[in-house]
Amino acid sequence: MASQRYQLNKNKYLLDPEVEKLETLIASSRTDSLRDSLILELALRTGSRAKELLAIRKTDLNPYDETVFIRGMKGSNDRELPLPPELFARLSRFADSRKGDLVFEIGYHRLRQIWDWYRPAPKKFHCLRHTFAIRLYRKTKDLRLVQVALGHRNITNTMIYADYIYSQQELKKLIL
Repeated sequence: MASQRYQLNKNKYLLDPEVEKLETLIASSRTDSLRDSLILELALRTGSRAKELLAIRKTDLNPYDETVFIRGMKGSNDRELPLPPELFARLSRFADSRKGDLVFEIGYHRLRQIWDWYRPAPKKFHCLRHTFAIRLYRKTKDLRLVQVALGHRNITNTMIYADYIYSQQELKKLIL
């Protein structure tokens, strides 16, 4: 039996109004809960998996290029992703204030709790990865760039984003 290809739908990523709501929540919590706002913003801006975020070390932050090194998990490639300067500065200050080597010294269960407090819609944390990929593809139309940013070893895994965006656009043209 052939394995069925993964299908995207609107329940697996954040819609634009949901992203706006999450960004508002993140911005309003930057002073009260810096760690929580940083980890969620980093997920939204890098498309990293939960365990990849939790594995970020202080030494993974590159102040010269303002990048973060993400160790690929689940068979993904490692990657170095640029961050907006303001986000990188906040992340660096936070990392410097930590005692250990890990930037976020929390476990997966705690990350899930944080997501439950902030999530703008009843969707899984992994939806932030899909949201990042869809937004990057919409902006660039560069499937190879999305592949590199997500750490996919096989472009076939990345094709779901192009297929989804294409089908949505074509259906709108035909139906509306």
